[in-house]
Amino acid sequence: MEVSIMTRSEFDDIRAHIDAEADHPGDLLRVARSLLNDLEDARMREATLRAYYLRLLTAARATVAAEAAGYPEPLTFLTDELAKRGQLPTSEDEVNRILADAHTAAALLACLEENPFGATPMNTGGARARRCAGTSRSLPR
Repeated sequence: MEVSIMTRSEFDDIRAHIDAEADHPGDLLRVARSLLNDLEDARMREATLRAYYLRLLTAARATVAAEAAGYPEPLTFLTDELAKRGQLPTSEDEVNRILADAHTAAALLACLEENPFGATPMNTGGARARRCAGTSRSLPR
């Protein structure tokens, strides 16, 4: 199954297409069907991600509780969950990369918490312009 995530520029393209082709109901129906399919796919991805998150959160909480209770191997819950997803590190290089990623993620999250909307004096929309440079979806003509 191919995963299709619509970008903001694609939504803008669809709006422009609807405005320009409002007198062609067949085109509008195809656009509407495409949007409904994308929404359904997004709903399914969100449900799957929520289930993964819940399993990981449950394993993490059980790990902390097991440590607090003095269990001999408290990491078992978390290790088992990560192993099910193929997420256990398999080499020293991977361990180092994961630790570096964790430090970077912590730093990025700290920045986001300080400035949740990314509004800085230097932010003039350049990132949006780069992100919307291309589209992957073609609209009916």
